Formats: sequence, structure tokens, C-alpha cells
Amino acid sequence: MTYAQYGDNDVLELTDQPTPKVGPGELLVEVRAASVNPVDWKLMSGGLDALMDARFPVVPGWDVAGVVAQVGIDTPEFSVGDEVVAYNRKDYVHGGTFAEYTTVPVRAAARKPVDVSWEEAASLPLAGLTAFQALERLEVGPEDTVLVHGAGGGVGSFAVQLAARAFRARVIGSASSSQHDRIRELGGEPVEYGDGLVEAVRGLAPDGVSVVLDLVGGVVEQTTALLEEDGRHASIADDAVLGAGGAWLWVRPDADDLGRLVGLVDDGTLRIEVEDTYPLEELPAAFARSQEGHVHGKLAVRVSTD
Repeated sequence: MTYAQYGDNDVLELTDQPTPKVGPGELLVEVRAASVNPVDWKLMSGGLDALMDARFPVVPGWDVAGVVAQVGIDTPEFSVGDEVVAYNRKDYVHGGTFAEYTTVPVRAAARKPVDVSWEEAASLPLAGLTAFQALERLEVGPEDTVLVHGAGGGVGSFAVQLAARAFRARVIGSASSSQHDRIRELGGEPVEYGDGLVEAVRGLAPDGVSVVLDLVGGVVEQTTALLEEDGRHASIADDAVLGAGGAWLWVRPDADDLGRLVGLVDDGTLRIEVEDTYPLEELPAAFARSQEGHVHGKLAVRVSTD
């Protein structure tokens, strides 16, 4: 699936593209599944053109799960036939993962979790790494009470689980009331987002919270109203956090971090939630679903079942 110019979902089309060249330190991966992240359609719209160059035609997509079809020079970490996952962000936007084949730098790849589907595996890398790296950056530990703004989404579901189960913190998660039972299952204490959030959180944590992770944007005032004096906070969605003493974060590909997440999936600590799966030819519909903003968990795209 490619787009030859910036635009809405109607610029996406199925096209034949040459098999990518495999450079040193790279893998050629036969894609079994990919997953949708909001950054995919934001890049397609041109909304991030000031941040990253695009080389048209663009194959979108950064999440991938598949089988190694070829290894580049000096790539001892993997062999043909290995099952892998990756957050496959490159230095420019071009050869993505909504395709039959994609090249993956070894620095971004890890072995696929053992007992999950291809669609589940493809839904782990970007969202899981975002949550994991943010919690590490915020130095979350067992003594912390963590507020997650946007706990019901793809990144949020990982953040709640990781903070509660891997980092051993107390977790409060904001989400719509329809998601509250799910957040409890993931290890968090739910509160309704929007008006009344500060009072709801204070009802659970009268002295405030020590850490806030913002996954939605537009909540700086609520964050600062709830944060303890020496608390830490970060956002992946709103650079206004910088003016309030917080950190603005962008996830990085990291094979070691991804391998740690895979281990947490394999040992049962971390659950991957896929809300729906689309065939590759229905990628425009998957993007449209993501753009609605009410996805709970992840949207996967099935490319090949071989």
C-alpha cells in the first residue's frame, strides 16, 4: 500500500513496488502483520513534514511482525526463517511496513513473542516502547503513584500494565466510563476524563500523584494541579508540557527495550490488546477507524498468513 502525495485516506492505493535492497546490518522481513498508529496517517497528511522528509511513493507503517527472508552483510543476530518484530522507523518516510516485504535495521528488531498471533505481535512495538521508555524516563518505581491521561488507548493500555506490573507502582488511569472495568483488569484505578478529573483523582490520592504521563494532550493544567511538589511529568502529545517543567517524549527504536517487552509478554506480565484486524487492502478503513479517536487497544493489519 502506497501514497504518491500527501493527503487524506483516498491517496492510499495498492501498487507493485520492487523488493527493497538489503543493506549491511539490515534484515529483509516478509511481513505477516503490521499495526496502525496515529503517526501513520499524520505523516500521510503532511502534518509532520517539518519533522521528517518523505520520499514518494511512500509505503506507510512503522510496526511489523514477520519472518526474516534475507540478512544483510554483518548481521549475526538473526538468520533466515527467524520470526521477528520491530518498530521500523527509519531516518526518512518511505519504505514502511504495510507491504509484503520491508527492510528492518537490526538495531530495531527483536524476536517475536512465542505464544501470540502475528497481529498481536505487530501491535506491540511502537505503543509498547512508547509506554516503556516514558516510564523509564520518568524513573517510575514502587513508591510512586502514577496518573496516566488516556489510559484506554493503545499506548495507555501498555502504560497501565507496565507501571502496575513491571514497575510496581500504583496507577490511576483516566478514560471514559465504558473503559473502567478494562483498566481495573490491567491493574489501574480508573477515573473519568474531562471535567471533574482533578477532584476524582484527589478522591483516590488526596495528596496528589508523584508521576503523570500524558498520552492525549491538552491536560497541562490538570497535571500541574495534581502533581506533588517534586513530581515528574511527561507528554507524548503536547509540547506545552515543556513550559510546565515536564518532558516531551518521542519513542526511539531500541532492540534491547523491545526484547524486554517481548520477555514480559512471554512470561504473562504484559497483555497485547487488539481491538480489530483489517486485511491490507482495507488499510484506508483502518486509518479512518483510528482517526475517529475511540480505539481501545490496537488496530492490526493482516498482510500474509503463509
